[in-house]
Amino acid sequence: MVAGSGAGGGDWVALIARTLAESAACGSGESHAGRLHCAALWRFSIRMSVRLPPRLHRELRETLTLAAPLVLGQLSAVGMNVVDTLLAGHYDAQTLAGVAIGTNVWMLALVAAIGVMMAMPPSVAHRHGAGERESIGALLRQALWLAAGIGIVLFFAVRHAGGLLRWMGIAPDIAAQAQLFLHAISWGAPALTGYFALRGFSEGLALTRPTMYFGAFGLVLLAPIGYVFMYGAFGLPPHGAQGSGMATATVLWIQFAAFATYIARRRHYAAYAPFERWQWPQPAALYELLRLGVPMGISLFMEASLFVTAALLIGSLGQDIVAGHQIAINVASVTFMVPLGLAMATTVRVGRAAGGGDADGVRWAGFAGIGASLASQVASCVLMAVFPQVIARLYTDDATVAAVAAQLLLFAAAFQFSDGIQVTANGALRGLKDTTGPMAITTLAYWGIGMPAGYLLCFHFGHGAPGMWTGLIAGLSVAAVLLFVRFARESRALLART
Repeated sequence: MVAGSGAGGGDWVALIARTLAESAACGSGESHAGRLHCAALWRFSIRMSVRLPPRLHRELRETLTLAAPLVLGQLSAVGMNVVDTLLAGHYDAQTLAGVAIGTNVWMLALVAAIGVMMAMPPSVAHRHGAGERESIGALLRQALWLAAGIGIVLFFAVRHAGGLLRWMGIAPDIAAQAQLFLHAISWGAPALTGYFALRGFSEGLALTRPTMYFGAFGLVLLAPIGYVFMYGAFGLPPHGAQGSGMATATVLWIQFAAFATYIARRRHYAAYAPFERWQWPQPAALYELLRLGVPMGISLFMEASLFVTAALLIGSLGQDIVAGHQIAINVASVTFMVPLGLAMATTVRVGRAAGGGDADGVRWAGFAGIGASLASQVASCVLMAVFPQVIARLYTDDATVAAVAAQLLLFAAAFQFSDGIQVTANGALRGLKDTTGPMAITTLAYWGIGMPAGYLLCFHFGHGAPGMWTGLIAGLSVAAVLLFVRFARESRALLART
């Protein structure tokens, strides 16, 4: 469908870059400035219509308008990890390695928790598309109860990760730094799960600009707070890796409180009465969220655990290899935020179409999102393939670490396309509330193919970190093919039933 649009690869990349920039301020049209940005976007879209069929042009415009604030919000979230890495990298190599390992363990637990909360956007979108607005506020109240429970579990799980580090063979000095980081950051777990419940509520209503606002707010706060806690200032002693965790936990609570206040006071949410009254946990509502969210959490856990386990295994190869791997993963994580934002927008658009009984709209929204994601990955692939040394030098002054990072960035460039397809196809399936099939696919792709291949190439055949990254490429590629085929089949079947 994309190939038949008459637009070449360069046109697609230009379209996405320009539209993301212009639409960042018009995700919900909340202000006069936002409306002016929307007008600019509309004029740009008209100019583009000479190259794209009208329906594809409209689908892309709507997807990118919704996705732009989500992309920027996700970039801010990953930017917090980048800030931690930059501060740790200029502290010393041991602190960087400790923060790198600690961050990977934190993300392993975190992604599973966030995956459960990702049941909110499609649930809200389906209700909105079906005109069931009166139940949306009650759903948020139940989601916050669920977030509180998951946050407490996450708090205790992260604080008892020392056994995992020893089992993985992490060097004792690095493991000690990682544990200090994890004990400190664990205090922010309940705030983070609550924040994602609020985000899911807002995004499901297609109000995506708050994600951008509060993501940027957290990023701006983290740099000075992180510096104070890590390096010491204003009479506080330096805390190194522990200070990094302390700073992130502090910022997470500030973000949660600010987002809750925003929702309580903004008129756009008033019709749904999210905080109108107290409500105890309701088993039926919690079951609905868990029924959708647990498979999502497992799917995300399968992917995240692939990368985290790879990082932990690479941790046995030495301090410089760990630090180089962390830099390469940081860069790949930043570029991944564009297709991830597109996937989130695709979930909402597919969910609204499905809730309204529009099977044709489901297919258009899903394939437009997948096509836009694929096109966006051209830029990230070229960036990593052409400038690996330059990028690595932005993170570290250590020549050995930079050389490792530059080599691994070439592997990161190779999986940009499959990574973009798999995340957006999965987002489209979430919009259909199809979660068990993707769970099986990701388990097979990442742990039946990706990790075994990476482990054998890394350790058995002696290829080291590049061997592990080759396994990552294999797992992501299989997931991309299978998830794309599943969405095509499921959406076609939905269309045949109407």
